Amino acid sequence: MTHGLATTPFGRRTMSLGQIASQAKARAVEPDKTVHKWKVFTALTEAKDRLGLPDRALAVLNALLSFHQETTLTAGDPLVVFPSNEKLAARAHGVAPTTLRRHLGILVDAGIVIRRDSPNGKRYARRGEGGAVSEAFGFDLTPLVARAEEFEAFAAEVAAEKKALRLARERVTLARRDITKMIALGLEEGIPGDWAGLHMAYLGIISGLKRSAEAAALTVVAAELADFAQSIAMHLELFVNSSISDANESHSGQHKQNSNTDLHESEPAFQKGRGETVADLPEADKQAVAGAETDPASGPEIRPVTGTPLGMVLEACPDIVEYAETGAGGMDGEVPTIRNWAAFLKTAALVRAMLGISPDAWRDAVETMGVVDASIVIAAILQKGDDVRFPGGYLRALTEKKRDGQFSVGPILMALISARLKETKAARTSGRTVLE
Repeated sequence: MTHGLATTPFGRRTMSLGQIASQAKARAVEPDKTVHKWKVFTALTEAKDRLGLPDRALAVLNALLSFHQETTLTAGDPLVVFPSNEKLAARAHGVAPTTLRRHLGILVDAGIVIRRDSPNGKRYARRGEGGAVSEAFGFDLTPLVARAEEFEAFAAEVAAEKKALRLARERVTLARRDITKMIALGLEEGIPGDWAGLHMAYLGIISGLKRSAEAAALTVVAAELADFAQSIAMHLELFVNSSISDANESHSGQHKQNSNTDLHESEPAFQKGRGETVADLPEADKQAVAGAETDPASGPEIRPVTGTPLGMVLEACPDIVEYAETGAGGMDGEVPTIRNWAAFLKTAALVRAMLGISPDAWRDAVETMGVVDASIVIAAILQKGDDVRFPGGYLRALTEKKRDGQFSVGPILMALISARLKETKAARTSGRTVLE
């Protein structure tokens, strides 16, 4: 048994406060505390980076543990092993003597083992009656017993960090796959949207991502990519829902009016049977609307050229519906509603005047964007509310960007939809917090 007092290293090696602390912990441990030495070694292997232990130091520790005959370490038992450097190097897979000494020093400095040097620096044991070891000089393994829980806690933290890193990488991989495939779908199917701009935005998000990125950085990027993917998915879903709605409305209209061969699909066409012709639009906007495609078979009936679903526009800009006529779109009722492009253009013309946008700015926008996209911009300006202080100047700025080929309505609609989704999510989260 060791004498329990702090021992200083032999020769020119100096004492450190860390060694004093290790010896104090070893003395304070309960004598009946027992741990499984290989489980502690496994925990140390997992937590090696936290403790600053290189792989070769762990190999030396493994060799030291092999000189203790039992698989368990009990604080009250003799835990000093005293192999010679030659035997220790042999069990450490032939490590060089200088390397062995250096990594033994690392284990001592890290508080993994305690050096118990004899007066002459040799490692040996004195045996008493019956051959039992009464005193030994070598390396004391008691710190492994005293700090077993600490090592296991470090190992658990490292395992949790590895799991978080793995999950974050999986989330990034899945989001990247979703985004690239949805953008490819939009391009292949010719779905309206600024797909090139979305792809550039996606590249901007992942441009700063490094292969050695930590879990925290990956989590932030994963969340950003997930929101981006959700916005694209919402855009595609709105297009699909709008297409289904348009097809159902067209089928219903044709079934009821199959005796009239002059009728056309109600969406996106303006139906003369509902009284939605050029004459119904405000006087200031007749020239703009006249720029839309005209169906020669139906005379004054117009068909705006647009690739943006009306449902997507109303999803992004619901405030414009409040300015529509009651029953607009051919359905009687007291609640304002917009059911087709004719009703939308009429309402946008009204909102344009209400926002104080000059006829000159509006005419320029229509000539550059087309009446439909210009009206969509009006709805977006209304939806932004106080964020746009000068609607006329804002419209002129977008018109200039469109003239330079740097603007389309798709991204602005998707941004508005994304903002509404975030507001809804925040409101739901706040509601859950209040209920809790």
